[in-house]
Amino acid sequence: MFPSGLRSSLDMMRMQLRMHLPFYRRSCTTKAAVASTGGFSLLAIAQQYPFQFQVAVSTIKTSIADIITQTQIEGKSITEIDTKRNLVFVVFGATYLGGFQWWLQVTKFRQWFPGMDRFANATFAEKLKDVPGMISAGKQVAFDVFVHLPFMYFPCFYTVKEFVQGKSWNPIDWAKDGCTKYYNNFRKDTYAMFCLWAPADCVLFAVPMWLRMPGRHLVSLGWTAYLSFLRGASIPEKTIQDKK
Repeated sequence: MFPSGLRSSLDMMRMQLRMHLPFYRRSCTTKAAVASTGGFSLLAIAQQYPFQFQVAVSTIKTSIADIITQTQIEGKSITEIDTKRNLVFVVFGATYLGGFQWWLQVTKFRQWFPGMDRFANATFAEKLKDVPGMISAGKQVAFDVFVHLPFMYFPCFYTVKEFVQGKSWNPIDWAKDGCTKYYNNFRKDTYAMFCLWAPADCVLFAVPMWLRMPGRHLVSLGWTAYLSFLRGASIPEKTIQDKK
């Protein structure tokens, strides 16, 4: 038999081991998983460098979406890909989708919608009980589909398209010609936008913050392919002259 003092010490040590053993096992499992991939963890990079990660995803995604559209839908071969058209999506994906949207939907939304991070990072059960958080998320959805996308996203897309595909070097011409084309397509573009992004935003503005922009870019893969098919190609000069 052990003395009572020694027994108490042993019981305390046993209790401490039981408390720390699950954590130790999880730690070993995580380290083994990272080691099995050569120390590379895409999830860890996304969480540690959220801005840089989502810019890279956005740029690559928009280019791939256009290439898929040109080759799989329009039937072009790799050598027939319109590189100038693809450049529209590369520039737009890096600057607007990766840069401006982060500034708007992360940096500015944090100022305009206090508690956004708390709600986004909460568990699903906690979100269901957080009425102010759900109202705030609803306001974010409304701002995105009624302000951001129709009056910021589309004008910028058409302007960038004119910058890359147009012949003028005057920024005023890029904006004027781009917005004129958007005006002509306004009803169809905004209807398609609302059908996709209204329900998608309800999910995207409720996921953890580090996943918000990568998730948006993932949904945008299909949207960009659609936009590439409808609005990506430039209008041949002969067609414009015929219309005149």
